Amino acid sequence: MAKLSTLCYIKRGHQYLMLHRTVKKNDVNKDKWIGVGGHFEEDESPEECLLREVKEETGYTLTSYQYRGIVTFISGNGVTEYMSLFTADGFEGELLPCDEGELEWVDIDKVQELNIWEGDKIFFRLLKERRDFFSLKLVYDGHDGLVSAALDGKKMELP
Repeated sequence: MAKLSTLCYIKRGHQYLMLHRTVKKNDVNKDKWIGVGGHFEEDESPEECLLREVKEETGYTLTSYQYRGIVTFISGNGVTEYMSLFTADGFEGELLPCDEGELEWVDIDKVQELNIWEGDKIFFRLLKERRDFFSLKLVYDGHDGLVSAALDGKKMELP
């Protein structure tokens, strides 16, 4: 089975808007810090999903964004998730409370200190280092453990 989703890191100065997932029960992201986004609705493109999810979760309307990569998640539970990864540096509107957790502007240099997924550390590095579109495959053991990673089809060394 496959799931399609988007994830966006909205940038303001030297900060990313991060979502601390604390609300939902049975949330795979419980207590993790992630960007904003969510699952595709029927017939949506990645960009349509991105714009809708950002508006729903933050109140912001994106005015400038970039499609940065596709991340394939294998979680060991029979579900493969294909996540379209975006960054955004333009938005308008007022930040609203999110029903999935707390939204907080975090200094980009401090994001690595948060409780984030191991694979997220890889794509934060890629977002910083690369301008071109990338494909990242992350395989987890069904829990928090990152088992393997591949960038553009080539196996990566894990830290």
